[in-house]
Formats: sequence, C-alpha cells, structure tokens
Amino acid sequence: MNFGGLISAAPVFDAIAWFDPIRIGSTSLLASASTADNAPFIFAGILASLVVIYLASTIGGEVCARLNLPPVLGQLIGGLVVGISALHLLVFPEGGGDSSNSLLMSFLEATAGLSVDGVTTTFQIDSEVISVLSEIGVVILLFEIGLESNLQELLRVGTQATIVAIVGVVTPFLFGTLGLITLFHISTVPAIFAGAALTATSIGITAKVLAELNYLNRSEGQIIIGAAVLDDVLGIIVLAVVASLAKTGEVELTNIIYLILSSVVFLVGAILIGRWLNPYFVQLVDALKTRGQLLIPALIFAFVLSYIATVIKLEAILGAFTAGLVLAETQKCRELKNQVVPIADILVPIFFVVVSAKTDIGVLNPAVPANREGLIMASFLIVVAILGKVVTGFTVFGQEKVNRLAIGVGMIPRGEVGLVFAGIGSATGVLPPALDAAIIVMVIVTTFIAPPLLQIVFQRSPEQNLPQPEAIASSPESR
Repeated sequence: MNFGGLISAAPVFDAIAWFDPIRIGSTSLLASASTADNAPFIFAGILASLVVIYLASTIGGEVCARLNLPPVLGQLIGGLVVGISALHLLVFPEGGGDSSNSLLMSFLEATAGLSVDGVTTTFQIDSEVISVLSEIGVVILLFEIGLESNLQELLRVGTQATIVAIVGVVTPFLFGTLGLITLFHISTVPAIFAGAALTATSIGITAKVLAELNYLNRSEGQIIIGAAVLDDVLGIIVLAVVASLAKTGEVELTNIIYLILSSVVFLVGAILIGRWLNPYFVQLVDALKTRGQLLIPALIFAFVLSYIATVIKLEAILGAFTAGLVLAETQKCRELKNQVVPIADILVPIFFVVVSAKTDIGVLNPAVPANREGLIMASFLIVVAILGKVVTGFTVFGQEKVNRLAIGVGMIPRGEVGLVFAGIGSATGVLPPALDAAIIVMVIVTTFIAPPLLQIVFQRSPEQNLPQPEAIASSPESR
C-alpha cells in the first residue's frame, strides 16, 4: 500500500497545505471544466458531495450529542464513514482516491448520464472545489473563534501560552526524534521529519470542542488557543527547516529568520492597526444602508488578513483568527457573532468531514503485513505525541485553580497539519513506508481521541462549566 498517496505529489501540497496559497487546478483543467458537456455534471457532483457531507455531519453530530460527546467527534467519524476508509462516497486524490473508486462518480454515471470520458475531469474539479470550501470553512471557524475570544485575556495568559507552545513543540520533537534513532535505528533525517510531525496542533479541532463545552473564555481555553496559535507559527518554522533539510541536506538560516520576523510583525501589526481602525469600522458599518452592512465588511477584513498571512508564507487561519480578535473589541461584536454563526454552520462541517474523509484508517489493519512495522513505531509515536503535549499543561504557573491536565489534552490533536508533514516527507522520499504509516496512524489516533478526552477532563458541574464572572464582565457581549 502506498501510504504516501494519502497526500501525494508536490503539486497537491499547493492545494491542501496550510502553509501555501490554494490554487485551483490548471488553465487547461479549468478550460475543460467550462465545456458545455461537463459543466452540468461538475455542478451536480459538487451538490451531491455537499449532500453527503451534510448528512454525515448531521447524523454523526447527533449521535455523539445524544451520547454526551462533542458533536465535532461525530463529524469526524461521519467523514470516516463516507470517505476513503469505508463507503468511498467522498474521496480525494490526496487521500489516495481516484475517479475509479468514487461511488459518487459511479452514481453520476448511472443517474445523470455522465460519460466515461468526463469522469476524470469531473472528479478532479469536484475534489478541488470541495477542498477549497473546506479551507474556507476553517477560515470562518477561526474567525468565529477569534470573535469568541478575549484579546485582553489572551494577553494576560500570553506568557503562559508561550511556554506551553514552546514546551509542546520541543518535548515531542526531541523525544520522538531521539527515540526513533535509538530504539528503531531510523536514519537521522527521517527521524527529524517524524519528530517534526509530532510538534503540530490542530487549532481548528481543539477550538471547536472548547466552544461546544463553553470553555473558550475560561483561562484554560485562552491558554490553549494562544498556545495553539503559537504552535502553528512554530510549526511553520519547523516545517521550513525540515523541508530544507530534506531537499538540500542543510538548513537555510535566512528562511527561519524571515518566518520568525514575519510572524511577529504580522500578529503585532495586525492587532495594533486593527484596534486603531476599529472606530472607523463602526462608523462605516453605521453609514452603510445595504443588506449585510456589518457582515460583509467584517468578512472583507478577515479575508484581507488571511490573504496577507498567506502571501507572507504564514497561514490563512492565523489572519482570520487575528481579524476575529480585533473585531471582538468593537461594540458590534455580539451582532456580528450572531451573523457569522449561520455561515459557520454551513461551511465548518465541510472542513471536519473532509479532513476525516481523506484519512485512510486502513493503515491500522494489523492483518496486512506491511502495516505491522508501522504500527509498532506508531505506538511509540502515539505515546510521545500524547505525553509530549500533556506535560505542557503542568508548565502553567501562578494559577492554582486552572485545569492543567485539560490544557495539555487540548494540545493533543494533530489533524491535517500532521498529514502535511507526512505528505511532504513521503513526496521527497525521505520517509520509509513503515515510518510514513506510523506518522499517519499517530495523526489519526491523536485527532480522534482529543475530543472525548477533553470532554472527560473538563467534566464539571453545570455551574463550573459556565464562564467565570471576570470572563463574563470582560467578554464582548457585556459591552
């Protein structure tokens, strides 16, 4: 089994990686899509894909909600069921699928009369469009999370979040790399790549669970979010280092310095300029008379910051989260949140279902001989991945009542970020198949165990689940 097919050749990274702009196909592909013969089938395929996504999201979310589990876990499980691991209704090239094993394409052939010649083009473009909608969904999610967050609280826990983030990157990286070298006799460069994959944190998954548990505005939630944002920035730097190491055998210091400086300048500059522009934003909104006078300017601001973050080689979600933080300080915050929620309800489920649908849990099957060596290494990586993040919560100081275990658990999920590391390592030929499979298994396990674990460690009485009085007093709704 070609595990590298989960995230295949380098051009695919441009479409799915968090670290690069999304570019939809090629000119010739789009030209093909515009032909009168294929266009209706392409649109029909997108609609059918969305039906599958929303059904999987709703059914999975409902089941988990009735079992008192986070609904986001149900969305992830729903994606597994309809994706490459089970029903093959929703498959993607970067997930190891193609038009021949897509039941959705077979359905279009049978019901809509899609020709055999048009299947490949329809499949490719449908996959790209759904992937783009997924990326937009996570941008909206982080924008919503930014609106839910409190900048003053984030600044208050900034030092602690920074320590959590640094420990959460350094600890799993060192133990993972050294363990692979000493215990499994893996070469240095592949071991470094695998260690780097352990550093990531999927802020999207953790943030969604925190919001569902009403813990986003508590100290634990703010520390986790702040640390996860810094984790993403540090992850970008780590990725640049290991990618350079894989390609050239040496690290380009200039790239590291650039990424560090650009991250700091972007975050600080966007927040300072945004806070200065806030009164003018409110004046503009009050002056507009057309429909969407608040929502549209806010989305423009979020997309502009996301664009800037992308072109300077950071992440779009970093820009969206920053935009939410800035607008959360305006008197329009509560009204804006109410208008963003329906959009998030439409787009965010696409992200979670698609991330899960692209994941092939076939690598967990011990009956396949090729998987066994990878599963042994995966067991080691999973232990390091979990403990390497859990210990971060115990570095928090000065707050006796804070749930340190919850902070560590909140940093566990690797999600799609870990898959990007694995994909780049596989495409460059650095990772042997067994280690490639081990990384993928680690990503799968950490992604799926984090939501229920967060539910357990945050298990409190209803009164304790509510935001603390000081958080309510400083929250955007109180203004």
